[in-house]
Amino acid sequence: MIQPRSSLRVTFYAILIGVAPAFAQDVTPEHEASAPRPVSTAIQAKPITANVTVTDAQLLSAAQDQDDWRLHGRTYDNQRFSPLSQINGANVKKLVPVSIIQTGVANSFEATPIVVNGVMYIVTPSDHVQAYDAVSGEILWVYNPILKYSDLCCGPEARGVAVAYGKVFVAQLDGVVIALDARTGSLVWKSDPAIAPPTDTVHYSFTGAPQVYDGMVLVGSSGAEYPTRGFVVALDASTGKLIWQFHTTAAPGEPGGDTWSGDSWKTGGGSVWNTPAVDPKNGLISFGVGNPNPDIVGDDRLGNNAYTDSILTLHVKDGTLAWWYKEVAHDLWDYDAAGPVILLDAKDAGGKMVPAAAEAGKEGQLFIVNRLTGTLLHKSPSFVLESANKWTAPSSTPGEPHYPSASGGGEWSPPAFSPLTRAIYVMGSNVAWSYASQRINPQRPPVGMWIGGDMHPLLDGKAAHTIEPSGTLSAINVDTGKIGWQYHSDFPMVGGVLATAGDLVFAGEMNGNFDAFAAKSGAKLWHFNLGSGVNAPPITYRVKGVQYVAVAAGGNGANSNDELLAMRGHPQSGDVVAIFALAGDH
Repeated sequence: MIQPRSSLRVTFYAILIGVAPAFAQDVTPEHEASAPRPVSTAIQAKPITANVTVTDAQLLSAAQDQDDWRLHGRTYDNQRFSPLSQINGANVKKLVPVSIIQTGVANSFEATPIVVNGVMYIVTPSDHVQAYDAVSGEILWVYNPILKYSDLCCGPEARGVAVAYGKVFVAQLDGVVIALDARTGSLVWKSDPAIAPPTDTVHYSFTGAPQVYDGMVLVGSSGAEYPTRGFVVALDASTGKLIWQFHTTAAPGEPGGDTWSGDSWKTGGGSVWNTPAVDPKNGLISFGVGNPNPDIVGDDRLGNNAYTDSILTLHVKDGTLAWWYKEVAHDLWDYDAAGPVILLDAKDAGGKMVPAAAEAGKEGQLFIVNRLTGTLLHKSPSFVLESANKWTAPSSTPGEPHYPSASGGGEWSPPAFSPLTRAIYVMGSNVAWSYASQRINPQRPPVGMWIGGDMHPLLDGKAAHTIEPSGTLSAINVDTGKIGWQYHSDFPMVGGVLATAGDLVFAGEMNGNFDAFAAKSGAKLWHFNLGSGVNAPPITYRVKGVQYVAVAAGGNGANSNDELLAMRGHPQSGDVVAIFALAGDH
């Protein structure tokens, strides 16, 4: 069912973002030295009159606010659960689009929008930041960056912004964090790589949405496909200056420092692909850490390689270590803990409810641990397919395909938790990959990307012992770790999930479908096709008493997903943010 054309607003403003290229090199060529260099620009289309100055008190009380989506995971615990129930299982079939925003940047679109007092803030691929009316989709302002050069393993992904203190915070692909005025989009400050990491911005990048807490901007680095040492930093939200830094590979003398051989910890990787969860009561932040470097050969990094492939928890005030839980020891398969950590309460083995943290890794299982100690409470069965050689180390020649794989399991996709069903809803990806390892030659050290050999997806499903690419959405009980129901898609499921008090779970598919499921049974109740892959997390919010659901649709190009889409005759990318409401409510 489609709403009449007269009530469906379509916004398109590619001209506004055409003023500047996405990237500019650090050094201007000599023959062009006299030419003016392009600069980042902010263009205001319409004044923002709403109060968009979000305070610490408002962030701490986000769970009680039914109107806004103030934080990346809606609340500091990253649960992505909304108490809104105006849209529910009985009426979701009446859901129709009321605005289709076309951003003008067609690429892998993975962002979570932030909504504050009727204003929606989004970031597109390559870090264009845009503000819209969250109902009409009318453009309010746009910020077009000029990014310095940075090596990117997996495309120009940007997973979101943070909004607080009258500013919009963006962690950019070039390793720089910026703060924009939330009303105008004008630049307030930019972090200085000379005094705030990363000092080497070529091999490092930021792709995850930053977190804001108690006057700090928290963000983790990407770049573990290069010889780097990952980190999380806290920057002063007023100035961008460094407050503290924690490295995600353990050095000698630190806890876990004996799990790296030689000096391998210095370039041991450990990307942080997603947004930390915050436990204000206990003063903790928790996040997943990705693969070690080099990725698929481990002879020169013997040991378990702390803190890679782990749930890592720090004291938020000073960035000191609280604990870590290792999901994969000595990873040789790119089994990152790439998704966000969710904080909740769960039952231990004795049935006692305890503070818990959960993360769904690329290894294919949901890990639930005690939030205060890191002790394992539950580990789910695999929510994706597993090959018999899953834990077989790659050799110098390609062997039988592995799955889960580098694009398998939970990927970076944020799950959602419903306290009403006691289930975490997790996306899964089934894609077989071929692996072949290669030792480092000490006389010819690697330059640029180094994953320790070759690994690539097998997308046609015709090779021996391989599988057709597909996906799952699983409801996993947090008190038992058992899978309650599972939906199967013909494409890998990548993007993110939303759960609501309306007994609904929203999720997208790579074929362009945006779906609503019954939270208890998994029955698909509604879908709407947006043309390109819905590979971003949905959100819901309320304006003037009306509940809306919004999601980005632009596909997902990492790990050859764009190639898979092309093979099956689907568009490889798009640039849409769609806003839905019940017919007759808008």
